[in-house]
Amino acid sequence: MATFRLSRLLSKGVVTSPLRAPFTRFKEAAGPSEVTEEPRTESGVRGTVGALVTCPFCVGVWVATTLTGAQLLWPREVRVVTGALTVLAGADALQLAYSALGQKAQE
Repeated sequence: MATFRLSRLLSKGVVTSPLRAPFTRFKEAAGPSEVTEEPRTESGVRGTVGALVTCPFCVGVWVATTLTGAQLLWPREVRVVTGALTVLAGADALQLAYSALGQKAQE
């Protein structure tokens, strides 16, 4: 769950879009606090990095690897961070479910 949440935040989050900006172009808003971006069209490093950072599945591999390595070095601290990210993923799911129920009730 922590890997899912952090990879979504890094690859789709509005708040992290300035980090992706050198490698991507804004396309459209994609939902609550998320954006859709596309990789820059130039070939080379910018295009390749753009393709990587806009794909939550691709970013997820790097996040999982980083969290696993960090867990070996700093188990207590990483457990706190992954716990917080897991709770955040659950809160996001509840917010989306609440929103969907509200829209259903209005129909």
